[in-house]
Amino acid sequence: MASLNKVLLIGNLTRDPQLSYTPSQTPVVDFGLAVNRRWTGQDGVQKEDTCFVDCRAFGRQAETISKYLTKGRAVFIEGRLTYETWTAQDGSKRSKHRVTVESFQFLGGPGDQQPKEAVQTEEQKLPPVDMPQVPPDDDIPF
Repeated sequence: MASLNKVLLIGNLTRDPQLSYTPSQTPVVDFGLAVNRRWTGQDGVQKEDTCFVDCRAFGRQAETISKYLTKGRAVFIEGRLTYETWTAQDGSKRSKHRVTVESFQFLGGPGDQQPKEAVQTEEQKLPPVDMPQVPPDDDIPF
C-alpha cells in the first residue's frame, strides 16, 4: 500500500525562532507558525480560524531560518509530520505532532510590511499604449 507524508503551509511565525545544536553540533531551529483560514458561514458572516503549528528544521536551513525570520514574518513551509512522545515532569505521558521542515521560502519583504492593497508601480500607472495593427498575412505585399 502506498503512503504519503507531505505538509504544505503558508503562515506567519508566532515567535522568534529558537536555534540550538544537537550533541553532534547539528543546528536545530524550532518555531511556531499560525495558519489562518477565512470563510463565509451559511448566515453570510465572515469567519476566521487560526491553526497553530510547531515546526522544526535542521542543518543549514535551521541557521538560515534563525538568521532571517522573526515573529510575524510570512513563510511557505514544505515538510512532513512527525509524532513525538515524552513523559512530563509530573509523570504523565505527552505527545504531539510537529512539522519537520524539508524546504521553505520567505514571503513578503524585509520587514514583511505587506500593504493590504497592492501598490502600483510607475509602469502600471501609465495609460495603455496604442499598438499599431499588424496586417493579416494575405495583405503583405511581398
